[in-house]
Amino acid sequence: MNDTPGWASPGSAPSDGPDSGKPDSAEPTAAEQQSGPPSKWSKEQPPPAQWSPPSTPGPGQTPPPPPPPPAQGGGWGGQRPGGPGAPGGTGGPGGYRGWGAWQGPPPAAKPGVIPLRPLGVGEILDGAVSTMRAHWRTVLGISLTVAVLTEVVVVLLQGLVLNDTVDTDALNDPSATLGELTRAMGDTMLSSGVVLVITLLGTIVATALLTMVTSRAVLGKSVTTSEAWQDSRPQLARLFGLTLLIPLIGVAIVGVGVLPGLLIALAGASDAGASLAILGGLAATVAALWIVVRFSLASPALMLEKQGVKKSLARSVKLVRGSWWRVFGIQLLAAIIANVVASIIVIPFTFIAGALSGEGVTGFLDNAGDLGWTFLIVSGVGSVIGSMLTFPITAGVTVLLYIDQRIRREALDLELARAAGLPGHGTTAPGTPGS
Repeated sequence: MNDTPGWASPGSAPSDGPDSGKPDSAEPTAAEQQSGPPSKWSKEQPPPAQWSPPSTPGPGQTPPPPPPPPAQGGGWGGQRPGGPGAPGGTGGPGGYRGWGAWQGPPPAAKPGVIPLRPLGVGEILDGAVSTMRAHWRTVLGISLTVAVLTEVVVVLLQGLVLNDTVDTDALNDPSATLGELTRAMGDTMLSSGVVLVITLLGTIVATALLTMVTSRAVLGKSVTTSEAWQDSRPQLARLFGLTLLIPLIGVAIVGVGVLPGLLIALAGASDAGASLAILGGLAATVAALWIVVRFSLASPALMLEKQGVKKSLARSVKLVRGSWWRVFGIQLLAAIIANVVASIIVIPFTFIAGALSGEGVTGFLDNAGDLGWTFLIVSGVGSVIGSMLTFPITAGVTVLLYIDQRIRREALDLELARAAGLPGHGTTAPGTPGS
C-alpha cells in the first residue's frame, strides 16, 4: 500500500519495498547477537511473527519508512490523532476534518449571479431572479419600456380599429347561418392574430435585450440599456424570423398529422375520419412538442454566438441532445411560474376594469368583441405590470439553461472564468458567453 500522506490511514503497513515478501525473523541470529547492540526488549516477548525487536537492521534489510509529514495547506488539513497538542497538531485552513478524509473539491467561482459549474434547477431559477435584483434598473427599465409600448399599440388597435371591424354577435346567435358563423370566426381569429403578432414583437425585443443583460450578469458585469441595444440590434431581424419559424414548424407537424383524417372525413367516412384525425393530431402534437423543445435554445445561441437561423437551430439540437426531459421540465416550470405571477396581477385588474366599465366581467365575456376604453386601459395597466415581471424570468431561465448546457458539454465555465478575469484563468477580452 502506498504510504503517501493522505492516502495511508494511521496504522497502515509501510510501503512495499524490495524485501516486502521476506518475513521478519522472530529472533536475532547468533551473528547478530555478537555484532549488534544488546537488545532493549525483555525476554518475555509476544508470540513470534507479530512483533520484531527494534534492533539495528542487518545487511539486506529495509529500514522502516519515516512517519508522514505534518499536513500543510488546505488540501489535507484536519487534526491528527492525539489532539491539538500532538505532533503535527491541527492541519491547515482547508477545513477538511480527519486524516485522509476528502470532502470534495473547493466551491466553484461565482463572479456573477451563478457559480461557474453545472447548475441545478433551483440555481437556474435563482440566477434569473438574482439578475433582476442585481441589475434591476436595466432589467425593469427594459421590461417596462417594451411592455408599455406593446400595450399602447394593442389598446389603440382594439379601441380604434378592431372593435369596429370585428363582429362576433353571430357566435352567440343560435339562428346564425354557416356563412355568418364562418365570417365571425374569421374576424375573431384576425383580431387575435394581430394582437398576438404585436405582443410577439415586444417579446422578441425584450428577450433580445435581456439576453445580453443576463450574459453579462453571469460574469459579474453590468450593462446599460443602450449597450444591450447596440449588441442585440444586428440580430433582431434573425431573432424575429427564428421566433416565427419554430411555432410554424410545430403547426405544420400537427397539420400533417390531422390531414389524413380530414381527407377521409371529406370523402364520406365521417366517423372513421374524425377518429383518425384525433389520433393523428395527438401523435403529431407529441412530435411537435419534441421538436419545439429541441429548438428551444436556438434563441440564446443566435444572440450570443452571432449565428444565423439555421446554425442556431442546429446548435440548439446539439445542446439539448440527451437532456430533452431536463430542458423540457425546467422550461415548463419557468413557464408555470411566469404565468402564475402574471395571473396574480392581471386577474384582479380584469375584475377592476369590468367593475369600472359598468358592465362587470359578465358583460365583458358576453361582449368580447366590443371593449370599452375604460376596460382596455385598466386591463392594459395590469398587463404591463405582469409583463414587466415575467419577461426577466422567461428570458433569464432560457439564457441560463443555454449556458448550463454549454458548461456541461463544452466546458464553457473555463471561458467564462477567463472572461470574468478570475485569477489563474488567464485573461481575455470582455464579451458575452458566446463571443
